[in-house]
Amino acid sequence: MRILIAGATSALGHATASALIDAGHHVIAVGSNADRLGLVDATERFECDLSDFAAVQALAAEVGDLDGLVHLVGGWRGGGGLAGQTDDDWAWLEARVVGTLRNTTRAFADAIGRSDAGVVAIVSSTGVERPTAGNANYVALKAAAETWVAAVGHALRETPARTVVKRVKALVSDADRAAEPERAFAGATDVRELAAELAAEFAPPR
Repeated sequence: MRILIAGATSALGHATASALIDAGHHVIAVGSNADRLGLVDATERFECDLSDFAAVQALAAEVGDLDGLVHLVGGWRGGGGLAGQTDDDWAWLEARVVGTLRNTTRAFADAIGRSDAGVVAIVSSTGVERPTAGNANYVALKAAAETWVAAVGHALRETPARTVVKRVKALVSDADRAAEPERAFAGATDVRELAAELAAEFAPPR
């Protein structure tokens, strides 16, 4: 299957790309930094500003047929209770968590809908279930992302394609553990574990 990873240069992006490559898929890694993209295990690599819809449309025209989109663009800012939920943090998060998702799904949904087993997958937060004041910006936008993906599912309802949402509390990589060896990372999901779950969503149709 031809699978595009948006935000492929994160630790989860690396792990997911490798898991999909190992499963025999054609992986298209997309990110905003060419040097970092060069380190991703992928079949093709494209540098693209995913916050720019025109740029994403041009990318879609170049990529062509597609079976899957794994949206991993994100980041976190928060803390400080409601008073600490700044406009700058909201704008920064919105552009990444929701803006890039809107752009990529609008550009790639038609191609994925033409696939025999299309998948649109995102990673959300368990915080959506239990919002806190210090995490309000972040979880509100994650909830918006889930709602947007539900709408994508509605748009694809007459096709074989489906949408997938994976919720985690937090992510941890070997690099994180090496940087903070004294930290327990309680409740965090290893990026390789989540990557394996995402790759399993792209098993070929029977």
